[in-house]
Amino acid sequence: MQPIDKSMHRIGLAGVGLMGLGIATNILKHGWRLSFLDHPGNQPVQSLVEQGARGEASGAALASQCDVLILCVTGSPQVSDVLLRDDGLLKGLRENALVIDCSTAIPSSTTALAAQVVQAGGRFLDAPMTRTPKEAMEGRLNLIVGGEARDFEFALPLFHSFAEHVTHVGAVGAGHTMKLLHNYVSLGFTAVLTEAAAAAAKSGIAPEKLVDVLAKGGGKSVVLDRLAPFILEGDVSGLKFSVANARKDIDYYNRMADDLGAEKRTAQGVLALLEAQLAEGNGEKMLPELVRILAGKS
Repeated sequence: MQPIDKSMHRIGLAGVGLMGLGIATNILKHGWRLSFLDHPGNQPVQSLVEQGARGEASGAALASQCDVLILCVTGSPQVSDVLLRDDGLLKGLRENALVIDCSTAIPSSTTALAAQVVQAGGRFLDAPMTRTPKEAMEGRLNLIVGGEARDFEFALPLFHSFAEHVTHVGAVGAGHTMKLLHNYVSLGFTAVLTEAAAAAAKSGIAPEKLVDVLAKGGGKSVVLDRLAPFILEGDVSGLKFSVANARKDIDYYNRMADDLGAEKRTAQGVLALLEAQLAEGNGEKMLPELVRILAGKS
């Protein structure tokens, strides 16, 4: 199968949120033709329209116009809805169209939805992202891809328009499995460090001393780099990821562990911490803010 061709194929995007806006911007920047699903939850799309993107009122209308459909929505329920609703993508899916799910989702749900896409005549890749909206706007996301090798090779030129690193990790569902493993490690480290930083604050340890000692020892990590601006200066920009989103991802990890029969006692502890914060009304807070909240300074 020949790789995707800018002159022949139109790209559709469902989900122009913080990450989707960056993806869309870079797809257009690299000369692809783009349509997107109109939705109240989209970020402002005027700049996309000015660059030639077209809005479509329904998933069915979007799918009928596009050869490749990228989903960039919150999670498994939203993926299911955008695909299966009465006016959803499957209603207008072109023969042999490729659906690429860039959301964070439960792998068992992914494989079930992929089977429905194939039954409708399409193809499917799960290609969840790592990194942040900043890297999305810079075209420097990381993609973790599950699916047929031929479909992966077909989509690579498109992936490289908005991603810096693209890794094929296995069959359909493997991308979402690896994403949950990644997020569990990253968010688990974040939970540990926010608790430690809060304990340090309660003990009177100076923030700069905490960061310095951790950075010279076993605490040296990307997570420390992202949280340090908040620990030192109250700046959340290093990790703009909400408590609610973190809770969703860790819940998905726990559910995946159940499906696999895998150990999850540490994961349950991380989930309990995040669920307690949701119960206290802190779901929209950014993760670095947990340092202040757990220290009793919110």
